[in-house]
Amino acid sequence: MIFSIGHGNREFEDFIKLLQTYNIEYLIDVRSSPYSKFSPTFNREAFSNLLKRKGFTYVYLGDVLGGLPKDPTCYIEYTDKKHEEARKIDYSKIEKKEFFIKGLERLKTANEKGLNVAVMCSELNPEECHRSKLIGLSLQKEGIIMQHITKNGKLMDQNEVNLLINGGKSPINLWGEIDMTSKRKIK
Repeated sequence: MIFSIGHGNREFEDFIKLLQTYNIEYLIDVRSSPYSKFSPTFNREAFSNLLKRKGFTYVYLGDVLGGLPKDPTCYIEYTDKKHEEARKIDYSKIEKKEFFIKGLERLKTANEKGLNVAVMCSELNPEECHRSKLIGLSLQKEGIIMQHITKNGKLMDQNEVNLLINGGKSPINLWGEIDMTSKRKIK
């Protein structure tokens, strides 16, 4: 099964308890930049070592499944409300990229093998993160429904998160997919 979780401002031990609650064995870090100035415990090297000591396998895939790829063709240029030039991520562009497809294949293989994996990013709420808007939606198109561990530790499946993202509407309608871009302006 494929889960998703955000570390946010959780304490490390609380984070570990959630992984144990859902029998997660492999933690897949999908942060493009695997560091946190607010929670240094979750910085890649330290975090990887702590997880290993607790019996988890840490895998970094932020270079292929991250929400802020280095490829400039994954971004949309636009004019913001202040009439300034800006850009944001277009997830539909990312999901067509070879690097992303290869990363998604690794998750699909883990799922086929019956491994309990969780993809992790920073945001606590799945509806605010590329875990759901990009990875979860891409897996859903492949028939795999991601289970998101929410801020309060409960599970919410991809269908429920889609409804939150789209204000109660399905991400796919009669006219095609609803626009899935990041809400965040990229500097």
